[in-house]
Amino acid sequence: MKMLTNRRLAGAALAATLAIIAIVVVAMSPWSGGSSTIGEPLGAPTASAPPDTATATPSSATPAPSATPAANGYHLKPVISSAALGAANGAVIELALIPDAPLEAITVRQSGQMYRVSLDGSFGPQLWGDISGVVDSGGGEEGLLSLAFSPDFAQDGRMYLYYTASGPERTVLARYSVTASALDGDSAEVLLEIPQFAPNHNGGHIAFDQSGFLLLSTGDGGGGGDPNENGQALDALLGKVLRIDVSPGTGYAIPGGNPFADGPGGNADEIFAYGLRNPWRMTVDRLTGDVWLGDVGQELWEEVDRVVIGGNYGWDCYEGFAEYEIPGVPDQCTGKAFSPPRAVYGHSLGSAVTGGFVYRGSAMPELYGWYVYGDFNTGRIWAVNTLDDSAAVLLADEQVFIASFAELLNGELLAVSYTDGIYQLARD
Repeated sequence: MKMLTNRRLAGAALAATLAIIAIVVVAMSPWSGGSSTIGEPLGAPTASAPPDTATATPSSATPAPSATPAANGYHLKPVISSAALGAANGAVIELALIPDAPLEAITVRQSGQMYRVSLDGSFGPQLWGDISGVVDSGGGEEGLLSLAFSPDFAQDGRMYLYYTASGPERTVLARYSVTASALDGDSAEVLLEIPQFAPNHNGGHIAFDQSGFLLLSTGDGGGGGDPNENGQALDALLGKVLRIDVSPGTGYAIPGGNPFADGPGGNADEIFAYGLRNPWRMTVDRLTGDVWLGDVGQELWEEVDRVVIGGNYGWDCYEGFAEYEIPGVPDQCTGKAFSPPRAVYGHSLGSAVTGGFVYRGSAMPELYGWYVYGDFNTGRIWAVNTLDDSAAVLLADEQVFIASFAELLNGELLAVSYTDGIYQLARD
């Protein structure tokens, strides 16, 4: 494995020097890994198509769900109110369970502050960490975006943060130590810095896969329509899912098997999958290891993807199933194969997908093996079967701003509202 330390990419020049990597077209179609259930994949879904259309090849490793969940048969049950979370402390965008304290979690504030909270109400929010001094949270999509504990947290006491910073504009992945039940702010080690060209489309999420490698989802750099063509560029870290090995004592390594790793060559060795616009919330199925995310759309379609190694998810050649390319921009789409989305929905139903989890709980067995996700702006929650290509089921319409989901140790799911507290998904 190649060892790296803090890597800075001169992103502004990358698009101009792109070496296009052609991917063999499978079966005379741009889509690989599955077939569309809505007809011709080169255009947008027709008016008669369901607003959520399931299309991707299912995983064969998942036990079959026992039933089909009832449409509109679920709701969000309040767990912690915004007042109990300390609403004055800022907007909550993520909740991470503390590995050695299953009834306690860290709420991630966009401002850069983190609070320890009790899920059973035994104590109020306690300031656990504060990196607001290095976080730029001035824009609506900027700030502290994600937190992940090391899979070996009990031994190494490490955790990872992903945030935006300024001077210059960039996104940062950093490693911290936890001491005396709090974040050690002086322990920061910056692992990765990615130049940004606009305050939006930063992604992102960090999670660990079943091999212990860190996954990071990144946005395309913003600006509308991916003007720098980052999504399709294999020498850029923007618009991707990255996979790195953070087990070394310092820096990180490139895992063996990363699909585009070429050492000193032109590709970014960290890339696991590409062709993404603004992947907001990415998770790993605790049973199968499958990677799922929600990718926020441009003008028409929100999409859900099951991410496979080396997969190209189409942006900015496609938005959902609809062709998308800015006139006058060099063609990066011809001759490529693309991995189709598992589901899409139009902007009459929502406009900012929030990725969720494959349900592995026991309270709602009919949902077992279904991927649950929502929309940030409308509060609608859907689920898709991970075994077939059936249409998504609308579970609930809650009208809360769903910033993220969280998974309890027993597999039950929480929804984190940007403004209204923490909820648990429950059957009516």
